[in-house]
Amino acid sequence: MGSLTRTQRQRAVRLTLYALFVLLAVAFVLVADWEAISSSFFLVEGFTGTWQDFVFVGARNTILYTIIAFVGGFVLAMVLVLMKLAPVAPFRWLATVYIELFRGLPALVVILFMALGVPIAFGWRPPGGTIGAGLVGLMLVAAAYMAETIRAGIEAVPKGQTEAARSLGMSGPWTMATVVMPQALRIVIPPLTNELVILIKDTSLLFVVGMAANEKELTTMARDFMASGPSAGTATSLVFACLMYLAITLPLTRVVAWLERRQKRSR
Repeated sequence: MGSLTRTQRQRAVRLTLYALFVLLAVAFVLVADWEAISSSFFLVEGFTGTWQDFVFVGARNTILYTIIAFVGGFVLAMVLVLMKLAPVAPFRWLATVYIELFRGLPALVVILFMALGVPIAFGWRPPGGTIGAGLVGLMLVAAAYMAETIRAGIEAVPKGQTEAARSLGMSGPWTMATVVMPQALRIVIPPLTNELVILIKDTSLLFVVGMAANEKELTTMARDFMASGPSAGTATSLVFACLMYLAITLPLTRVVAWLERRQKRSR
């Protein structure tokens, strides 16, 4: 190896790793109990007997809950950003405390707090019952992350844009609304899309609040089918749920990658 160039050594290492990967894959194929794997994870009846529920109830509700949480979180995030950039110090303090608090708390804890803690303490429940309460919890957490993302986008807009608008006689709020914010939102489209992908997966946390049959998202549906139905006693329903999540999230992650490449080219 001492006489090899750096490029040749790197190529030799890569070929060794590829060979090792192939050997491990072949060993797995030869050693694995495919009959047990098939009956536990890929039971045909588990797919053919439940696909309508997964597609028309589980996937539909997962997408619906994601849209509601994202839109609500985005609106709250915009309010938080404006508060954090406001000249009034108490507004900035309040926004900072909120963002740091909800970025530091697990989403599951916030969902349980809104679904169980608030109703017990105050006798009040958001519209939509426990599902509505869980979605409010997701909104609160998502807003904290999106607020920081949007703030970073605003700070990325060149200061000259603001100075030019003010020199033309535009007020501060009008400059923010018509000059700075549109450019900032264009900048943060990729990270906001990534936040949307995270929310799709976080809807699985709503299983803790309990759901009616027509309210189930993918994870709750998979858990229930493990206990009863065509795939009872196997993990087939979990595999089906994983495939459904991937069918929803993979196109979005490719969109994020495309948007990031496009932004790099534009710069």
